[in-house]
Amino acid sequence: MSARVTEPNPSQPTVVTLPRAEQIAPEAKAVAPAKEKRRGRVLLMAGVPLLLVAGGGWFYLNGGRYEETDNAYVQQPKLSLSSDVAGRVSQVSVVENQIVKAGDALFSLDAQPYQIALSQANAALASARVNVEQLKVSYATAQAQLASSEATLAIREEAFGRQSALVEQGINANSSLDDGRLTLQQAQSAVDLAKQQIAAATAALAGNPAIVTDEHPAVLAALASVEQAERNLSKTDVVAPADGIISNVSSLNVGQFIAAGTMIAALVETNSTWIQANFKETQLGELRVGQPVDIHVDAYPEILHGQIASLGAATGSEFSLIPAQNATGNWVKVVQRLPIRVALPESAELAMLKTGMSAMVTVDTGRSTLDKMMGK
Repeated sequence: MSARVTEPNPSQPTVVTLPRAEQIAPEAKAVAPAKEKRRGRVLLMAGVPLLLVAGGGWFYLNGGRYEETDNAYVQQPKLSLSSDVAGRVSQVSVVENQIVKAGDALFSLDAQPYQIALSQANAALASARVNVEQLKVSYATAQAQLASSEATLAIREEAFGRQSALVEQGINANSSLDDGRLTLQQAQSAVDLAKQQIAAATAALAGNPAIVTDEHPAVLAALASVEQAERNLSKTDVVAPADGIISNVSSLNVGQFIAAGTMIAALVETNSTWIQANFKETQLGELRVGQPVDIHVDAYPEILHGQIASLGAATGSEFSLIPAQNATGNWVKVVQRLPIRVALPESAELAMLKTGMSAMVTVDTGRSTLDKMMGK
């Protein structure tokens, strides 16, 4: 059987039948997606490390500006309260954790022994003043005695002169001068004795016969005793030396005997608050006085703002009870910490701070790693 091929007519359109998609070979369909996946994988493998390197470099160059530590604590002055004098407690005017103002009464001691001591000191003062007046009278008496003795000496000298003239004229014998000479010597001795009495009276008056009574050393000593007795009496009432919160008074009871200088309570001053931040010595290179500081206290959510007030004079280990001896070196190097004082501005938030609270301190040094590399 033979087939006849008909030539196509140029005037008639030719219909071309294309193969269907399902008729394309599977290898041809897989070529394009495979190339796309390979290209995406290459971009991902190259782009992610580059992105990480760029991000890490950016963070490194723009980092290093802030120094922070969690070794920081709230600090307030703590005063140990004690009595300047010994005595038995007669009254307690405060309770534990009471807020007090400067001058508020805390407790009182029995004042009767000190009132008696003050009376005795006043009596001793009066006696000293009387003694000074007696010394002045003694000085005046010695002066009168000297004047009398000098007058007597003058009379004896005149009498002895007349007797000597009679002896020279041959009227009296030489033996008649013995009594006159003895009387004259006695008068001279009386004058010398009166002068010594005046010197003694002058010395008793501190070398100044016209001294004011209350300027005499004995009276000054008595006045000092009176002042001491008055001070001791005033110290029987113990008052708060500053504003703050009283603590550790639970063991203070009426009738308890307290020795002078014994700590019996503590006062935490609330008018002065600061942060002590202990930075590592490796963090100190960029820290300067006056730099701004952000403080986060663990007990409260608020962020407080302050500034560096001062850098410590030595590391904390230098002020420890038993400083470390590193003359022979350490097997493991121990990084030391330096206390930094952070000042806080006056604000209402300070009332919530209590001494000893933990804090996180962040210091803005103002210089990033890039700034340091560029020498800014």
